[in-house]
Amino acid sequence: MAPLITVVGATGTGKSKLAVDLATRFNGEIINGDAMQMYRGLPIITNQIPVEERNGIPHHLISCIGLEEEPWRVGTFRKESLRLIKEIQSRGKLPILVGGTHYYTQSVLFNDALVGNGSGDEDFVSEKEYTSASQAWPILDAPAEVMLEKLREVDPVMAERWHPNETRKIRRSLEIYFQTGKPASEIYAEQKRQRQASLLAGNEIAGIGGEDRLDAQLSAAGQMRYDTLIFWVHSDREKLRPRLDARVDSMIENGLMSEAQTMSDYLQEKASQGIAVDKTRGVWVSIGFKELQPYFDALLEGTMSEQELDSLKRTCIDSVKSSTRQYAVSQIKWIRNKLWNALAEAGMSHRLYVLDASDVDNWRKCVTEPSEKVTMSFLGHERCPDPKSLSELARATLSAKEQASTPVEVTMKCMTCEVCQKTMINEEQWNVHIQGHAHRRALKYAARRAQKEEYFKQRELIKENGVKAEE
Repeated sequence: MAPLITVVGATGTGKSKLAVDLATRFNGEIINGDAMQMYRGLPIITNQIPVEERNGIPHHLISCIGLEEEPWRVGTFRKESLRLIKEIQSRGKLPILVGGTHYYTQSVLFNDALVGNGSGDEDFVSEKEYTSASQAWPILDAPAEVMLEKLREVDPVMAERWHPNETRKIRRSLEIYFQTGKPASEIYAEQKRQRQASLLAGNEIAGIGGEDRLDAQLSAAGQMRYDTLIFWVHSDREKLRPRLDARVDSMIENGLMSEAQTMSDYLQEKASQGIAVDKTRGVWVSIGFKELQPYFDALLEGTMSEQELDSLKRTCIDSVKSSTRQYAVSQIKWIRNKLWNALAEAGMSHRLYVLDASDVDNWRKCVTEPSEKVTMSFLGHERCPDPKSLSELARATLSAKEQASTPVEVTMKCMTCEVCQKTMINEEQWNVHIQGHAHRRALKYAARRAQKEEYFKQRELIKENGVKAEE
């Protein structure tokens, strides 16, 4: 299997810089795995690495789609990435996949997704595909409760998994049934059986275990598409936060407001033409535009004073910083949970290396040198260092995950509390709810209400019996 380097991590940790470092050192080319960076003309809002910092390294799937285009479906990204990886390898170069849209990246790494994993993340469809499905099966445009009722009929397992408000996921489960003729729950269960069978086959081929067993799992099991090395550029949270805030300030200085203004003007132009733009999809949900939109709306209305506009602008910029920090947290959660669990399930968690990017002043010592050392061993088919040996952050992060594993699969099944009229999507949420103060208060209130109703019911019975006795 040909080698592939993958770089993951939270926004602002230096993923793009590491990718350029490795591509320069090991004759590589870079494939962008960030959905927002695929859009043209918005290098600041989408955080594209400046051309002057790319060191002449070819970057693929960056600035390749227009402002008006829909985001790529995961399958489209995967197909194009696989083509590019093959093309780069055919030139004798090393493909390096880097990006923050981690479900994009993960779809390339693992060879076990037939129709997705049931999470709904594969549901980034183009408008054309969405419309085509609606035309074929009009019920997909029905209200959520109508679709859910149909899903209960054809796939009760998936119907129990989704909250009644999860319209997109309900729609996707129903669409899979219409497209394949099989319930999505059966397809996901079959994928899981295939993964388990592949792992068993790898163990049998390799005999008693050790590195040979892991190599057999890599090649025979088919769990991962490539001989993959993954670098997780990680940073202490308290040190990353001020860096993210400073980066937003730098983006403002370098033209973020101008790009956001361009996007706002584009929307106004389309509105004047009677064309509605879906601002819940594509580049319109990028951090930096949606937070600033109230400011540009106020500018357009022209009813605020200059002082009020300045105050609103500062508030919007603070929202950009807050959203950036929240996004970083969500990216880390994805790596800690979904990526780690997928690697552990494939027996490949030893291929994940944490690089400590907390101290940017010591980048070469803490990031460049250890990543180059590991990559040299990897490409030379030598034994790679223990991932926990690279730094104290690596040891603490990986040890914590190892202690928490084997991966725990949370059973997705909606349960409704008839007392509180709330719906939970799994047993863990259910247990938290029934042990909570709000639920206990509701139980006491319901008991008092039932007691009161019973009291009045008995009074009515006594009254009725008294009337009958008099008669």
